[in-house]
Amino acid sequence: MTMPKSLPYHPYKISNLKDPAYSAGYLTEIFEEEEGDLELKIMRKALRDVFEALGEPNMSAEDAKFHLEKLDVLLSPEGTATIYALAHWLKVLGLKLTVAVDEGEKGEDEGSVSDVELAQVGNV
Repeated sequence: MTMPKSLPYHPYKISNLKDPAYSAGYLTEIFEEEEGDLELKIMRKALRDVFEALGEPNMSAEDAKFHLEKLDVLLSPEGTATIYALAHWLKVLGLKLTVAVDEGEKGEDEGSVSDVELAQVGNV
C-alpha cells in the first residue's frame, strides 16, 4: 500500500491569500507578535507571499520589481526601526497597527496621506 502524496503547501497558501480579507488576517496575526519577538525573515516572507497573491497578478513585471524594492527599503534596519517605534508609540496610547482591506477611495478625505508621503516617513 502506498501513501498518498501530500500537496505542496505554498500554492495552497497563495490561493488562500488571494482573498484580501484572508491576507489582512494573515498579516495581522504575523504583526501581533510582541515587539522584538517577530523575526524579520518571517515578516519578509509573509509580506512577499501576500504580494505574490495580490500584487504580482495585477501589475507589470517592472511595477512588481519596483514594489519589491520598496518592501526591501521598508524592511531595512532603518525602516523596521521606524515601524517598531511607531507601533510602540501607538501602544502607549492604547492603540495598535492593523492591516485591513482597502475598500477603495470611499473614506479618503481630501487631506489624506498618500503612499508617497508614507514611504518618505522612514527616509527623514
